[in-house]
Amino acid sequence: MTSDIIHLLPDSVANQIAAGEVIQRPASVVKELVENALDAGANEIYILITDAGRTGIQVIDNGKGMSETDARLSFERHATSKIRAAADLFALHTMGFRGEALASIAAVAEVELKTRRPEEELGTRIVIAGSKLERQETVSCPVGSNFFVKNLFFNVPARRKFLKSDKTEYKNICEELERMVLVHPDVEFHLYHNDAENYNLPVVSLRQRILGVHGKKLNKELLEIEADTSLVKISGYVARPEAATKNRVHQYFFVNGRYMYHPYFRRAVLEAYERLIPAGEQISYFIYFEVAPAHIDVNIHPTKTEIKFENEQAIWQILAAAVKETLGKFNVPAIDFDMEEAPEIPAFEENRYAEPPKVHYDEGYNPFKTVGTGYRGSSKAPTVSCNWEKLYADTPSASATEADTDVDASPTEGLLPDMDVPYPSNGYMQLKGRYILTSVKSGLMLIDQHRAHVRVLFEQYLNRIRQHLRASQGVLFPEIVQLSAAENSVMESILNDISAIGFELTPLGGGSYAVSGVPEGIEGLSPVEVVLNMLHTAMEKGGDVKSEVHRLLALTLARAAAIVYGQVLSQDEIVSLTDKLFACETPNYTPDGQIILTIIKEEEIGKLFRASSRS
Repeated sequence: MTSDIIHLLPDSVANQIAAGEVIQRPASVVKELVENALDAGANEIYILITDAGRTGIQVIDNGKGMSETDARLSFERHATSKIRAAADLFALHTMGFRGEALASIAAVAEVELKTRRPEEELGTRIVIAGSKLERQETVSCPVGSNFFVKNLFFNVPARRKFLKSDKTEYKNICEELERMVLVHPDVEFHLYHNDAENYNLPVVSLRQRILGVHGKKLNKELLEIEADTSLVKISGYVARPEAATKNRVHQYFFVNGRYMYHPYFRRAVLEAYERLIPAGEQISYFIYFEVAPAHIDVNIHPTKTEIKFENEQAIWQILAAAVKETLGKFNVPAIDFDMEEAPEIPAFEENRYAEPPKVHYDEGYNPFKTVGTGYRGSSKAPTVSCNWEKLYADTPSASATEADTDVDASPTEGLLPDMDVPYPSNGYMQLKGRYILTSVKSGLMLIDQHRAHVRVLFEQYLNRIRQHLRASQGVLFPEIVQLSAAENSVMESILNDISAIGFELTPLGGGSYAVSGVPEGIEGLSPVEVVLNMLHTAMEKGGDVKSEVHRLLALTLARAAAIVYGQVLSQDEIVSLTDKLFACETPNYTPDGQIILTIIKEEEIGKLFRASSRS
């Protein structure tokens, strides 16, 4: 007879399993503790982080606190003050409700809690480690709660091993905190990391809170959005189309005071910007929804960031219409009245006759005449030379071209397999300020001039970074870059690499830097924008590997400094660009995999003419 094999897990093991869903990293602890403080009615919250949360996370609030019994019971699984029946799940107005957060934190860390209610003279101190109660006693402490979480994942070494670098983990903490402070401008927040204050956010209006987190530069970019219907109330801000960028932007959705991730609604916002911003670019938005709690379900994901709406399609239409209305109302092209002499606008007179304008033209002009009057005032129209042979006088014969190409192209065959390399003797032509055309052995080569310059500059900047060759030039008036706490944590890790390119950034404290020097070759570009583009690219792609950061910085700088489409190039500039392109390690593609050049084969050109003759 076989013994039973199914048994109940011990609470400590069950809590660790639950912690794997709820507590994924230090940022998860900060999120849960701050949400508890907000639910407790706190209007002043301090967050103190040590070593990006590995060593310590402390959250102090001035909320209503807990009794001795509630303090102990709060660490039990599914112990909550917000749910009495299943129906309560559809009438939620609080951040946390499952009763898993504190139990999950206590299962994988050492936790100390001090808490007191206003009506009590003494508070309670509880110490728990690995779900095991170690001490409970009465102490003297301020009103509110003080959670101190130490040695996160001390009893789950595998989880601790897979934590990212301190820079990455602290960035995640800042991003998690930003999602909460942006929806609670009526609460004062303070964030310290290793005893340095990174956030000091007083009670302000919503717009001022957004600027306090993401910088005052946004003030000129934000447009207010508002829609009030029986189904949903929408408020917040969207950015002007001219503020669009390819790099990192600030995109936030909030519903009933809770941050949410919603790709479907994101498409509604971006669709409203169709034809207003270039393809592939993004815009910032801070949009707040107010919906009846019974019409949403926040209980579909452990972190409660993915939310299901009952009337998603209708809300989609309302959101898209609200954004379009805002853009139509505020996005009026600016009229420049800054001129030396303002035009004279005559006063309106009711009975005054308005004389129609007169049109002056040359009645004798005939564009088809070869001789005669009327060609822009001259007595004789110019004759067109038909001596076409001179156009090909310097063009080598096909056999000579093939011979020259075969001899000279051999050193680059490994770089451009099955392709020909053009030479200045073949001649170049620029098409629409975008493409460079030249004949090669097998046909016609087309080169994208912008992408070619990106490849050339990329290799130059990358080599400069690796060799720490600083070619910097000072600026007359230094510009200031203001960074958020999350941005500043990444900036500190890549500051040396940015300096190696040629930027001179002087820390001013509080996440501010003065740009006092820039690399050669980026004249006409905004140094602040270039620095922010490099920073945001590193934040998006990750910067744990130094070589990858070097590539990201070099590519961002190359894109910013490369010649733009529509720029007319002289023959000498075209020759110089193509020579540098074919001296690159990989002239075929840009660093991010875009095609730089292509060849239309001679046979394909012949087919086009044969098809034309048949038609």
